[in-house]
Amino acid sequence: MLDDTLLDDPAALQRADRDRALLALAGAGARVRTALRQADAAGLDRLRPDGRPRAVLVAGHGSALTAAEILAVLAGSATLVTPLPPTEAAAPRADRAGAPPAFTAGLGWQLPGWAGPLDLLVVSSADGGEQGLISLAEQAYARGCAVVVTAPAGSPLAEAALQVRALPLPYVAAVLPDEGPAVAPAAEPDLPAEDPAALWSHLTPLLALAQKLGLTQLPYDALPAVADLLDATAVRCRPDAAAYTNPAKGLAARLAGTVPLLWAEGPVAGAAATRFAAQLADRAGRPALAGSLPQVLTAHRGMFTGQWGGGADPDDFFRDRVEEPDPLHLQVLLLRHVPGTGPSEEQDGPVEVTEDDERPRSFGVSRAHRLAAAHEVRLTEYASTLPDQLHALADLIALTDFAAVYLGLAAAQS
Repeated sequence: MLDDTLLDDPAALQRADRDRALLALAGAGARVRTALRQADAAGLDRLRPDGRPRAVLVAGHGSALTAAEILAVLAGSATLVTPLPPTEAAAPRADRAGAPPAFTAGLGWQLPGWAGPLDLLVVSSADGGEQGLISLAEQAYARGCAVVVTAPAGSPLAEAALQVRALPLPYVAAVLPDEGPAVAPAAEPDLPAEDPAALWSHLTPLLALAQKLGLTQLPYDALPAVADLLDATAVRCRPDAAAYTNPAKGLAARLAGTVPLLWAEGPVAGAAATRFAAQLADRAGRPALAGSLPQVLTAHRGMFTGQWGGGADPDDFFRDRVEEPDPLHLQVLLLRHVPGTGPSEEQDGPVEVTEDDERPRSFGVSRAHRLAAAHEVRLTEYASTLPDQLHALADLIALTDFAAVYLGLAAAQS
């Protein structure tokens, strides 16, 4: 059982935040601005493309693939965007210092057989040491693909980019103070937790490139506005904000002791739900199931008719508090993008939609509410009313990223 009073103890949160995840999220807006400046300095502003590529392939792992999925949402059907996850793994070699290598160093990627001179390969890495990504870039160059590489300056991948005549774009790492709590040794040293704000260092150069190529219809100032939005969310969700005013802490408290079902209406909310499920697993150690309406209703129907869907009462008078742990129960979190339905275009983060809200709902949303009510399962709905797709997505992701970190920190202290 989560002791939610820990969420209102900034000192306890700081002690628990050994890898300073909250600081990393607070600096996400600054990383977007830095990535834009460094991308222009690297030559992106001087890029004069002849036309759009037939397909854009984005290779990487973790948040790099999430960035690819977001680009696919924003590009729509105008351009084929294909994420390339790793397809194989080999034992990585130890470095010269004898340090144990990360598991990701031995991953391998395969270029699709149809990829050729009409296509663009984007390789994105926060480490820059994956030999598999270097081999992939060389394979793409041999086939005549255009290649763009996002990697830390001076890394093996960044150096390989010059050999294959790729456009090198810098990966912006988090800038954290040296002082702070000691970092606890990882339970799995070769599988470290990912920087929770790494998504923005992958996504910013990718979207800036997409704007140059005409892959999206984003306004010219869309990315600087995302940085401002991330800054505003960091202020609302700061550790010293009380839980009743901090939406991320409130969401974390609601998800404690539950099996979250993360439902989404539309592709923008769907990308945010998928990201939230990954962050809950990585940051809070909690399983969650994500899916999009309407198909998620049939896919998750059995969860409601099974043992978790009967409206189990955690305050059952006859339950033995010593011998019987608190029972798990379902919690539906419904994410939506409903542009133009709010009181104004300026909103303080996603709006929690109440059950008696009178704004029109789609049939799928109405059926989701009825399904949850029929089985006494709590459904919480958050909607972003921002008109721009990218801003709405950043709005939802920023809130849920903070919520995942808070849930993990509070659970660790409990």
